[in-house]
Amino acid sequence: MDFTFSEDQLLFRDSVRDFLRAEITPQRNRELWLTDTGRCSALWQQMADMGLCALTVPEQYGGMGMSELDFVLLAEETGYVALSEPLLNTALLATPLLRDCGHAALAAQWLPRIASGDARVIVGLEINTLVEDAHCADLLILERNGALYALTPDQVQLRENPSVDPGRKLFAVEFDGAKAEKIAEGEGALALIEAACNRGALAVAAQALGLAQRMIDISVQYTSERKQFGAPIGSFQAVKHHMANVAYKLEYAKTPLYRAAYSLANSRPQAGVHVSHAKLVACEVADLAAKNSIQVHGAMGYTWEVDLHMFMKRAWAFNSSYGAAGFHKARVAQRIFSDGALLGAGNTF
Repeated sequence: MDFTFSEDQLLFRDSVRDFLRAEITPQRNRELWLTDTGRCSALWQQMADMGLCALTVPEQYGGMGMSELDFVLLAEETGYVALSEPLLNTALLATPLLRDCGHAALAAQWLPRIASGDARVIVGLEINTLVEDAHCADLLILERNGALYALTPDQVQLRENPSVDPGRKLFAVEFDGAKAEKIAEGEGALALIEAACNRGALAVAAQALGLAQRMIDISVQYTSERKQFGAPIGSFQAVKHHMANVAYKLEYAKTPLYRAAYSLANSRPQAGVHVSHAKLVACEVADLAAKNSIQVHGAMGYTWEVDLHMFMKRAWAFNSSYGAAGFHKARVAQRIFSDGALLGAGNTF
């Protein structure tokens, strides 16, 4: 069985990579930090024109009808540039939730608008204390006590909370459940919430690998330019080891990520544990990339002026997003130690 990505998937990834790296530079990120919203409507429309917002929208609503497996490579690229626009929340969480929630009218109202780039839809789950990008949402889908509600901006009260990452906008969100539209409850809601949590964790894992690659590239460039004793510090064996240790872990982390995307796209029974495995290894390698990149930069690595910090802080923030390490380790452990999990040819991790 061939698990490699298709030529079309790779070509689309390359096109998105070229666009993101040309448009979303560290300087542009810094400029957005100084704006009121920290977001850019023109950039959002550019991404919509490329088809990124429509990728997972069903064809009947004007989308491409593609899956998590098609999106995972693109999610890595958004991590590489530290994209702050809520593309993954809208396309990878909100779109499948609207598709699967059973409210045909709600789907018909919002999915075409998502596909065209006319709407940002934000999902807020209780596994996250705060809701990212609630301030720029045209529609919010929020979890409360095991039920899901659809709310417009005028139905919620927002209180902004600071983040270690200036590119993230985090809000405590309050609303009156009695006046909101309940779109799912009971077992149906729990299934939707679990699926959204898995997709959120997959998105974080993919971005974490993109961040790790960016920190490697920044550090390699710095060590090739910074000289001591008349030679680039990158030629010193100890410095090489720092980056090599990250690079090989990064390559090994890609396989669990792609397996998790495949499992979600094909509704495999062990999709949840595959996602947890992917998030654990991806956040681990991003943390190591941050640690070792600071080491090779020396004191410069801690300064605001060096670009490294925007990727490093995003990696730190992702550690607790859509489940901290303890949550995902528990899911993996439960699978490993469950009765019969490691017995029989039909059981696979």
